[in-house]
Amino acid sequence: MSVSKPESETENRSLVTSQPAPATKTGKRTPTATKAVASGRQKLRRRRGGMPALYQNCVSALKALRANKMRSLLTSLGIIIGVSAVIVMISIGESSAAAINQRLSGLSPTEIIVRPGSASSGGIRQGAGTLSSLTQADADAIASQVPNVAAVSPVVNANGQVVFDNQNWATSIQGVYPDYQQIANWQMQEGAFFTAQDEQNSNPVAVIGQTVADNLFTPVGVDPVGQQIRIGSVPFTVVGVLATKGSSGFGNADDIVYVPFSTAQQQLTGSKNASSIDVQASSTSQVNNVQAAVQQLLEQRHHITNPQNDDFTIQNQSQILQTVQSTSQTLFILLVGVASISLLVGGIGIMNIMLVSVTERTREIGIRMAIGARPRDVMTQFLIEALMLSALGGIVGILLGIGGAVAYSFFTKTAFVLSPFAVLLAFGFSALVGIVFGFYPARQGAKLDPIVALRTE
Repeated sequence: MSVSKPESETENRSLVTSQPAPATKTGKRTPTATKAVASGRQKLRRRRGGMPALYQNCVSALKALRANKMRSLLTSLGIIIGVSAVIVMISIGESSAAAINQRLSGLSPTEIIVRPGSASSGGIRQGAGTLSSLTQADADAIASQVPNVAAVSPVVNANGQVVFDNQNWATSIQGVYPDYQQIANWQMQEGAFFTAQDEQNSNPVAVIGQTVADNLFTPVGVDPVGQQIRIGSVPFTVVGVLATKGSSGFGNADDIVYVPFSTAQQQLTGSKNASSIDVQASSTSQVNNVQAAVQQLLEQRHHITNPQNDDFTIQNQSQILQTVQSTSQTLFILLVGVASISLLVGGIGIMNIMLVSVTERTREIGIRMAIGARPRDVMTQFLIEALMLSALGGIVGILLGIGGAVAYSFFTKTAFVLSPFAVLLAFGFSALVGIVFGFYPARQGAKLDPIVALRTE
């Protein structure tokens, strides 16, 4: 009594053995038999390929990497360092950009600053701002003669020790017009800014920044408004405290004391010149026009016919913002470029170790090809090994990079900023490096002759 075998088992045997179809008396296969054999081979190819084959290649790749754990770790080290460095540098760049933008947010895009030129002594130029070329009259002329000007204030600088009771604090003192509050966009915490009447009468009144208030009045628990302070040996009455502005990009903006310009000239500096002149245009669209008009007016007042000989310099805040942001972007690109070199070095390490792996496993490749593996199967396996090396290194690098970025923000007291795009970019680049640098070794393995490979000891 015969027992029929399951249909699937019969089919599998026919696909694996590929038994020849019955031949005709002349020794040739019939067209039907030939088609059956071709169909069986196609089914066998389909069963070899697809997701099961990819899964088997991944399993084989993991086994190969686990067989040489230390070598795999050292090979991935370049990728780990590269990815972590890229992530840390991107985080530092974004954090720095955010901090710079925050610091520069207090700058007004309509503000124009006129500073004295450079003094020269014995043919030696002493730097910008050293020439005494600007006066209060220049500021008043700009206010009255230049169109589209919203506010103007001369500025005179003085440094000194500010004293209240038994507290003292070294800070910057500036003599300005009352319009300076509008130009610099200052808000009041309490009290008020001094008035035009204070400027005309040279009253000894002062408006202090939050840092000065914290160091002079907070320790003794006294409200600053109405209190008398001494700047050097000159007494001043505090009429207002400025709201906190923070860093302006050029130091702590809150560490300041403002007094009337005329008072500063008469009682603090004794100078008739201005350290600078601050001008506010009526709108951002008029900034360049106002700047050109101010330059023309000052050249006329200072009897300058050649702009190359100007004894002053003019700069608007938009130019400062653009310069700082451009410098920040350039530095960011430089840092990321340097960090990316580590990824390329890691890719070379992957290529090197994969070539060694192909050489070590030549006999294995020959056996696989002898039992039916195709060249592209061999290439796929080695490419997957290279990709796994770079991908695993990329994952570890991402973790280390995020940890490094968090540590940087913690120790520098800056905000932690890192976009998901940066992480994906670093990981994607590391995976691409594995594929690119693993292609050549994989192709070398796929090109091996099975007979020559089997002879290799």
